[in-house]
This record gives sequence, structure tokens and C-alpha cells, in this order.
Amino acid sequence: MNQAFLQQLKYTSDGLIPAIIQDHANGEVLMMAWMNRESLLKTLETGKTHFWSRSRQKFWMKGESSGHVQTVKQISFDCDADVLLIKVHQEGAACHEGYRNCFFRDITSSGEVQANSKPMVDPKEVYKK
Repeated sequence: MNQAFLQQLKYTSDGLIPAIIQDHANGEVLMMAWMNRESLLKTLETGKTHFWSRSRQKFWMKGESSGHVQTVKQISFDCDADVLLIKVHQEGAACHEGYRNCFFRDITSSGEVQANSKPMVDPKEVYKK
């Protein structure tokens, strides 16, 4: 695989690049996660999204414990080459809290926070917490 594109990307000082994950069919933004060169290459190699966990300091594949995997349909990067956009087919919930996407909280004009959807699954059941 030609990896020359990796040289075009602009990573943070700790070698990461934000990846916005979007549903390929309807454009819904599902989540944002961090990638590094290795997780991006693993994503290209397998066709499933792989990320770098800043809190756990390790690689992870979306759905490795929940089964809610993301099959990659397209990978793009922005004009500044510092953000990835990955369009996927999402199996189940994208959010570890059981929601379809990670953006399930809205801020109202009065500053209140309210849920804009209901969870698809109980995260305690999915992640055995």
C-alpha cells in the first residue's frame, strides 16, 4: 500500500489526529476519536475503525468488546490536513453509553442540557460493567 499520504497529514505534538466518524448512508455524525499513524494504517488494512485511546494509552478497535463495529466506506481529510473524516456503516450503537451517536445531549438556549434521543442498548449489558 502506498503510504505517502501519511506525510501530508498534520498530527498533534503527541502524534495524533482527530477522526470524525460519520454514517455513510445518512450523514449522521456518530463520534469523534483520535488516531495515530498505526491506527490509521490498521483501519485501512482491516476495513474496520481502529483508534488510539489517550486515557488507556493503547489501540482499540471500535466494537471489539460491544460488537458494534464500524465498516469503513470512505476516508477523507480536510483542507488543512489536520482532521480525518471517516464514513462508515455502523453496527448498533456508536456511543459507549448506548446511544446511536455520541452527540445525544443538546444545550438549550437557556443553558439547560437535555437528551435528544434514547439509548439503543443498555451499556451495562454491552460492556458488562
